Amino acid sequence: MTRAEAKERNRRALLDAALQVVSRDGHRARLDEIAELAGVTTGAVYSLFGSKNGLVVAVVADHLGPHYAELEQTLPRELDLPAAVESFARHYRRSCDAPGATAALSLQVTLLDMAVHDADLRIRLAESIRAQEDRLVGLFAGRAHGAGTVTADQAQRLVGALRPLFVGLTQGVVLGLADTADEQFFADAARALVQLV
Repeated sequence: MTRAEAKERNRRALLDAALQVVSRDGHRARLDEIAELAGVTTGAVYSLFGSKNGLVVAVVADHLGPHYAELEQTLPRELDLPAAVESFARHYRRSCDAPGATAALSLQVTLLDMAVHDADLRIRLAESIRAQEDRLVGLFAGRAHGAGTVTADQAQRLVGALRPLFVGLTQGVVLGLADTADEQFFADAARALVQLV
């Protein structure tokens, strides 16, 4: 195994171990336990991620990255803004029924708890999530809407409104508090926000 392959193997093992331990223990997650579960030393964490917070932020990016990559496939460029937002909403709603939906909600709550206890982590998580959301902004910007084209600022405002809407609705669906929030409900709610653009 080359040095680069070993580094990537250790990186992947640490991300997987951190997801498991952080999901279970939140801000009480211990770096030595994460390293032991990954089969590496704590020095590997510092070498690869700089700190425990760096590792947690990398876990979030690793967790969200495939979601946004999938969205890029779901939203072809030829769709206008209302159709793209509707497709996004329906995709988001389907994720509520995915096998890992409860675990994803648990991770969200855990990360919020960790951010409340650690100001540095709160700032770093916000930056990481914004970077991922910039991908969504890029998916909406430049689309036809009304008589014009959606600007990056308009897309940013829309994404800023869609995030809390879908996070709240998803929590309601997963917890069984929003039984009537089907795909059409998500699509209608999202389309209503398009009117703000």
